[in-house]
Amino acid sequence: MFQIFKVKDTLAFMKWRKVAMALSVLLILGSMVSLATNKLNLGLDFTGGTVIEVGFTQDADLKKIRIILADSGFSDAIVQNFGSSRDVLVRLAPRADVNNETIGSDVLNALKLGTGDNVDMRRIEFVGPKVGGELTEKGGLAMLTALICIMIYVSLRFEWRFALGAVAALAHDVLITLGIFSVLQLEFDLTVLAAILAVIGYSLNDTIVVSDRIRENFRKLRTGTPSEVIDISLTQTLSRTFITSLTTIFVLLALFFQGGALIHGFATALLFGVFIGTYSSIYVASSVALGLGITKEDLIPVEVEKEGEEQEVLMP
Repeated sequence: MFQIFKVKDTLAFMKWRKVAMALSVLLILGSMVSLATNKLNLGLDFTGGTVIEVGFTQDADLKKIRIILADSGFSDAIVQNFGSSRDVLVRLAPRADVNNETIGSDVLNALKLGTGDNVDMRRIEFVGPKVGGELTEKGGLAMLTALICIMIYVSLRFEWRFALGAVAALAHDVLITLGIFSVLQLEFDLTVLAAILAVIGYSLNDTIVVSDRIRENFRKLRTGTPSEVIDISLTQTLSRTFITSLTTIFVLLALFFQGGALIHGFATALLFGVFIGTYSSIYVASSVALGLGITKEDLIPVEVEKEGEEQEVLMP
């Protein structure tokens, strides 16, 4: 296998596992507290409502735009730049008694009169509250189904201690990624949900590679404690992990800076997810297996007696 570098000495990853686990627990608790208090900044896909994108000929004054919209009866409007300082995105809560096209015209006219600028309507989108509720429910079920299917696969693929470690790593990655979006109040829409499902797949792939090498070394190495065997295995897979993470990050950075505002949330979630997933495959999955008391004997394959094999018969 091609390697950028080769680590000559075994790195003592498990020496820091208690520190890493304490850090993970703190991050998970912080994420859960933020999700309970700040919640997620759900996008239009989940909440329903109207999104209006307008363009100005000069740099837009967001504070002034908010005052103009509030005076025009849109006090609940969320105003933010979209891509450049001249492009503005206006999000409005659902209004059952007002036509969608009427809302767009009213907002556009209010901005033209209030700013005196030649404001252009770029796009207008409307999602009903019923559709938003269905997307929220189906999105949550999609994530839950993915985790359950992965749990079943890993349980059949590995020894149960490794399976628990892999599932713990996946839950760790999802919770912390959601927590980051909650703390920073980044918009959470369907593209971000797709990114989190991709993070689950990325983290699982990394964890399986590491677990396979640990299992192989447990069977191959005759000496060494479980902690030493895991350190050797993690050091051997470090080059592969480095190459995979680095190439993925290069692509995501290109999407983050050049992909445009529509894909910004997707790239942000994956960037966080790659770092967290790489960390969890090294420390969470391996540390859980080690903490559950994985030993060489647990991974020795059971010898199955072949059918028709001649057996020695003891005569009286």
